[in-house]
Amino acid sequence: MEPSLDRRRFASLIGLSPLAGAIAPFLVLGDALAEPAHEKRIGDDAAHNKLAAVPDLKMMGSEQIAMLLYPGFTALDLVGPHYMFASMMGAKVHLVTTGADLAPVPSDLGLAIAPTMRMQDCPADLDILFCPGGLAGTLEAMKSAAIIDFIADRGSRAKNITSVCTGSLLLGQAGLLRGKRATSHWAAINTLDAFGAVPTHERVVIDGKVITGAGVSAGLDFGLQLIARLRGVNYAKAIQLQAEYAPEPPFDAGTLKTAPPAVADAMSSMLAPFETMVRTAARPR
Repeated sequence: MEPSLDRRRFASLIGLSPLAGAIAPFLVLGDALAEPAHEKRIGDDAAHNKLAAVPDLKMMGSEQIAMLLYPGFTALDLVGPHYMFASMMGAKVHLVTTGADLAPVPSDLGLAIAPTMRMQDCPADLDILFCPGGLAGTLEAMKSAAIIDFIADRGSRAKNITSVCTGSLLLGQAGLLRGKRATSHWAAINTLDAFGAVPTHERVVIDGKVITGAGVSAGLDFGLQLIARLRGVNYAKAIQLQAEYAPEPPFDAGTLKTAPPAVADAMSSMLAPFETMVRTAARPR
């Protein structure tokens, strides 16, 4: 398979299905959801007061969160963390399109997400800047001066600079990973040195205000760790319980080390050209 492989075909190579959408959070208050809000608060004042009384739990906040949408992103990279972020009472989650209008943005496998604002309308000062990953779509985003300028600008002031999967390549291209420990999808983690980062083989890596998650499903763990950072461990545990996140995967094949050698070797060969493509596209600020 050559680096000139058709981008649409290449984007479909990774066999990781995106989640169809986030279940509306149960603990939301009025404006806590991503705009526009679709759900009303569930639970009376007594129930909310009972939760608020739990130690190490900050019930309300006012975080400004921007989650980037670009053509060809991986939906589950975004949807998992979105569920976590939008479950924080009082937080404002902005789904920021790289497009000229608010048309739904298609993911790599065809699931389209409706944005809530354009890049130029995004708040200048953010509590969280978040980039999802992808394959061909991420490579194209890396080459876009407008997208990288946006990430670099908002990232220069954001309190938390974050990504899941190959979204870390966008942070790197914007010059936000230099000297930082970071992770990415296993097919891309070895390219992080091209951006001056220190590749770190962990599911979630926290280095100061830079927080990166590994491939796709790691977005759930990433989201919970970020909630704990912002609202306390028990708030994160409450959201974990709300999501009934108690994974029992049917197979122990989620890493190159645990997958059967034949599967791991075949998948590694299939995705090997991606590393070359990333290094070719790498032009960190």
